[in-house]
Amino acid sequence: MKIPGTEIENTNPRLAVTVGDPGGIGPEIILKALADPTVTENCDLTIIGSHRILQQTYQKLSQLSKKTQSPELLVNWENLKILDVEFNGKLENIFLGKGNAVSGEASFCFMETAIAQTLAGKFQGIVTAPISKTCWQMAGHKYPGQTELLAEKAGVKKFGMLFFARSPHSNFVLRSLLATTHIPLCQVPKALTPELLSWKLELLIESLQKDFGISRPKIAVAGLNPHSGENGQLGTEEQDWLIPWLDKQRDRRPDIQLDGPVPPDTMWVKPGQAWLGLPAQTYDAYLALYHDQGLIPVKLMAFDLAVNTTIGLPFVRTSPDHGTAFDIAGQGIADGTSMKAAIKLAKELILQRSYS
Repeated sequence: MKIPGTEIENTNPRLAVTVGDPGGIGPEIILKALADPTVTENCDLTIIGSHRILQQTYQKLSQLSKKTQSPELLVNWENLKILDVEFNGKLENIFLGKGNAVSGEASFCFMETAIAQTLAGKFQGIVTAPISKTCWQMAGHKYPGQTELLAEKAGVKKFGMLFFARSPHSNFVLRSLLATTHIPLCQVPKALTPELLSWKLELLIESLQKDFGISRPKIAVAGLNPHSGENGQLGTEEQDWLIPWLDKQRDRRPDIQLDGPVPPDTMWVKPGQAWLGLPAQTYDAYLALYHDQGLIPVKLMAFDLAVNTTIGLPFVRTSPDHGTAFDIAGQGIADGTSMKAAIKLAKELILQRSYS
């Protein structure tokens, strides 16, 4: 599926940045991120959300910067492009630090608007601030998260959550794809199948080649059980189907280095060493079989730097790898680093796609 308008060449990436749940830290981290000129340069960026809430947040940050003498917190308000989105509910019923059905409805409408305008060709990518899944449910929107809404609206059945982070110590790039996402742990063995892993791997290879310019990627695939099953002593999934599936994939893809099943407790040792700048043999990407297996190491290494990008969509989507942080919303202490990384990565991916 080709997005109308994306065939235009030699233009700056056109990005929509959604505010997320307005009761959380989304407005704050966006304004803090956009205060960095390296984030906004060579980019046509529009914030999708509530003009009033953004202005209130800006005023609070301005007051804070005067008290702390920290002008770096200030973005030039006059330079911001804001698309004010109407939603069912009153702004007076949205409270900083507390999500509710109104804030959930607002964030859902922000997201729907960004998707519709991207599919219409106005934007080439979307950067999403955090939402509250609980607040979406309270507002009557029964989606597990933003990723599933994006896929549905784009008409995509096969998609994946790829987490990206670049080490400030060594420039090592960590990429972790989740085979399964937001499901209970007890459902993981049933959800994992050769068919699921086949199209997840296909998406991962396509993303590495198209989005990151890696023509012959090296990929590590995690085992499911401790010690990857210990030859069937600690679980049989590896012996029953995972190892035979890997063998078939290697035969099908001779140009791809595909290693595994790697014991989950040791798969992240070398990436951790590389992250710190120590010499270590690493892979271009790591395929984790369930949520915590892939995200605990990512958040341990790169909590404030990691970015979630949805692969398989006909447009770019990135997001900070953290939540709404209702507990600190409105206090001026939220860290915009991950939002900066999400915007920068979105720009890079759009430019890479335009050249691939």
